[in-house]
Amino acid sequence: MPLLDFPPGDNATDTIINGVHFNLTTLRNWNYQYYSNQTVSNGTWDWCMIMAEPWTPTRILANGTFMNSTWCYTPTHHIGPRAGVGMAFAAIFGIGIVLSLVNLDRHGRLHLPVEKRFYPVGRRWQWYFSIIACALALAGLISNVDVDRFFLPELPIVLVSFFWYLIQMAAIAIVWESVRHWGSWMERQFIDADPFSLPEDGRRYRFELLIPLVFYAFLFLNFFLIFPRNWGPLQLQRSPEQTRLEAIPAATELRLKLGSFALFFAWLVILVSLRHTINEYQPRNRGLLNRAIGIIKLTPLRLHLLIFLSLVVVAYQALVPWSWENSPMNIKGNVAAIYLGGFLPTLLIVYVNIVAGFMRPNEDQELIRQRRLRGAEHDAQLRITKKPTWWRRVRGDVPPPNETMRERLTRNAREVGGRGVDPVLEAELAAAGPTTDQTQPLNSSTGPNTVEMGAMQRPNSNGSSNGGDLPSPNPSRPRPDLEAYAGKSDRRRNERTMAAVAGMLFPASGNSSDYAQRRAELMTDGPPPPPYRDNGDSRRQPSERSNSTASMARPAQQPKSMLDV
Repeated sequence: MPLLDFPPGDNATDTIINGVHFNLTTLRNWNYQYYSNQTVSNGTWDWCMIMAEPWTPTRILANGTFMNSTWCYTPTHHIGPRAGVGMAFAAIFGIGIVLSLVNLDRHGRLHLPVEKRFYPVGRRWQWYFSIIACALALAGLISNVDVDRFFLPELPIVLVSFFWYLIQMAAIAIVWESVRHWGSWMERQFIDADPFSLPEDGRRYRFELLIPLVFYAFLFLNFFLIFPRNWGPLQLQRSPEQTRLEAIPAATELRLKLGSFALFFAWLVILVSLRHTINEYQPRNRGLLNRAIGIIKLTPLRLHLLIFLSLVVVAYQALVPWSWENSPMNIKGNVAAIYLGGFLPTLLIVYVNIVAGFMRPNEDQELIRQRRLRGAEHDAQLRITKKPTWWRRVRGDVPPPNETMRERLTRNAREVGGRGVDPVLEAELAAAGPTTDQTQPLNSSTGPNTVEMGAMQRPNSNGSSNGGDLPSPNPSRPRPDLEAYAGKSDRRRNERTMAAVAGMLFPASGNSSDYAQRRAELMTDGPPPPPYRDNGDSRRQPSERSNSTASMARPAQQPKSMLDV
């Protein structure tokens, strides 16, 4: 920064700056120097004072302290056009954060079980990057206020430049995730209709696995070319000479130019991914011209807009290292170019994605709708008429609302061998009690039985649900007395349960008195067993026949199905 001589005063030890007398000996004793931007400093960051009106100090003390002084890096100016337009953009980006969160909840919510090939995070990335882009833009645009207000440029211009480059990366990532997820959504619809139509191998699968790595490789190359550098020279715009020698070379260096080329290659990868999606999941066209027309017709409108806006983002980032006048790193740059080329394309990308998100349904809900349509089409082909919603309720197939699992299992067990055809008639049979007339049909709507054998009466299938005490399917077999165990021993509870199941599977063949007598015999203590002899005489060969006649004393036991438990 150019140095100036102190203005002359009344004598050799006096200087007059803006009408205020200062001791020149004290100024030189503390190494103060007078700069062309009307500041006084001794080369340190803390001891820099504004000498311009109306912030001129009143006097200087012998210890080098200025009275009523103003620090050089104080926001003294009013908000300019750059800060005013930036606050308007910041408000719109803030609304974009809220709308992106709404779309994240709308499209990220699950209505179907998670599939291995399609994780929910895949459809949420575009909204994550939208939120990131809006947050970065909000921080950078608010920093523009201090760019206009600071007397000497300092950290705010660095923050604006830093966040602006991050916004560019987030905008390209939004477009990439939108295009990639559109292809994933097309694939999911194919697989939902036919799981074996698109196998997880082959050229298509490998291409879709590797192309995201290529895109993010170019995106991170753009990051590493731009950000690991010294951002301090951007602050040195405190005089025209300092700007020309320090700030402009830092804002137009080679790494920034190469970074824009890396971002352009990432944009080309987006086009390749879009072409692959159309080629694999859309009707194919023959001929070069027809394929070009097909790409335009088959691509959704929102993707056309996003790809065009992302190209504007890349073009402006490539322009910035070559044009200092239109650069956001210039505190006196062209405000129209900075906002129209630097912030407006990103804002439009965010809002195009938001509007399209509100117009599209949730993917899980869309799949449910497609499955319902396919089911109705298949039913029509098979001539299957779907019953109305009140059908099960009229037939009594709807379980009680407070039914426990034990009651549900018991009801299912009693329905084995029978079904509820006429719930009204079954309720009447339950109220009438057991009957000996086995020739009465179950359904009153049926005509007289025309076969020689009499119609067999079936038990009530909804006995547990309607609360009726219906006769047992086999009156000769009494049902075991199932007493609920109220103790705390898990072992005793398991024993009671096993005994109840065994009694239901292998009931006694006699009447109830025989059953009770047999149960009493099993519960009494018998004589002690004979002494154990290990002489090999009592061991019987596997081929020998047992002399037991227990099986001849009573009929063979007929085990019942496990479904009756």
